[in-house]
Amino acid sequence: MEEKTAGQEPPIAHGGTPPGAGSGAPAGDRGAQARDFGRRALAVESNSVLVATIALILFIGIAHPDFLTWSQLKEVVQNAVYVGIIAAGMAFLISMREIDLSVGSIFGLSIVCSALLMQHGWNPWLAGLAGVVLAGGMGLVNATAVQFIAIPAIVATLATMSIFRGLAQALSNGQQVTGLPANNSFFTFLGGDKLGLPVSVWVLILVVVVLTAVLRLTPYGYRVRAIGSNPEAATFSGISIPRTRVQTLVLVGVLSGLAGMLGLAFFISGDPNIGTGFELQAIAAAVIGGTPLRGGSATVVGAVLGAILLSAVNSGLAYFNVPVNWSNFATGAVILTAVALDSLIRGRRRYRRQALDG
Repeated sequence: MEEKTAGQEPPIAHGGTPPGAGSGAPAGDRGAQARDFGRRALAVESNSVLVATIALILFIGIAHPDFLTWSQLKEVVQNAVYVGIIAAGMAFLISMREIDLSVGSIFGLSIVCSALLMQHGWNPWLAGLAGVVLAGGMGLVNATAVQFIAIPAIVATLATMSIFRGLAQALSNGQQVTGLPANNSFFTFLGGDKLGLPVSVWVLILVVVVLTAVLRLTPYGYRVRAIGSNPEAATFSGISIPRTRVQTLVLVGVLSGLAGMLGLAFFISGDPNIGTGFELQAIAAAVIGGTPLRGGSATVVGAVLGAILLSAVNSGLAYFNVPVNWSNFATGAVILTAVALDSLIRGRRRYRRQALDG
């Protein structure tokens, strides 16, 4: 059976009920209502995290006006770039009901490998490209473990998280890789500013635009959402779940490598421990931004806004002189609060939809 083309909608609506079932309304009208409801829900989620981020920034700014300076706000966004790019890819995976726990290790290993290549005389741009390709290869390793060993992605990537991090530490002897050609355009361009913003932020914006288009306007994006919405219906309609899963795991790997190269250009060194914890931050950012763990929908914009919110929290702690040891506590509290509110909002929305359907 052939796959459906772009423009066709999933055979099962977000709520899991076939269009038109249980109601006298025409199937087409019911399907259109469900799709409109889903789009409005995603818009509300993205707007909610945006409002929350602005409110948090204003709250910190009222107490500490220096926080509202342009340089500080740029730093907040700059610090969110790496997790934001990874979270954008994680939104694809979560919408398929999958999770990759190795992204932080992929980020770190790609940095170390590229830094070592530069240290051995490779052109930095070529070494950076090699780092992104290597990261895609690590995503393929994850996909191979999931597909051919037939173990859940969360288990496979939990194992590769340790494997990739161990490789980064072994290759670097547990030390930072330094002595890189800092005057090369790889570092001066990717690590610099253009048009008032860091180049890495412009890259983040480009990633958001491209991935949003991919998710919403391409057959691949439709397949990702259809699988998360109802895997059985997706299989019945001719969608290859294994192939789509492989493609998405490789995509997340490539994005982790891209984030890694931006980090390498900024820090001008390869730290084997860098990126530790990015996997949980990326998952949290995607969920806070409106990508539900139940799958079936995603928002790339929301995932990136979630990363910026977490970055603002961490920056705000420093302004309130909160010891760094409390940063994880505060971040966890924000995540728990955001997910709890999200659950309440979804519960009310589900009740309203059921009332409408009834």
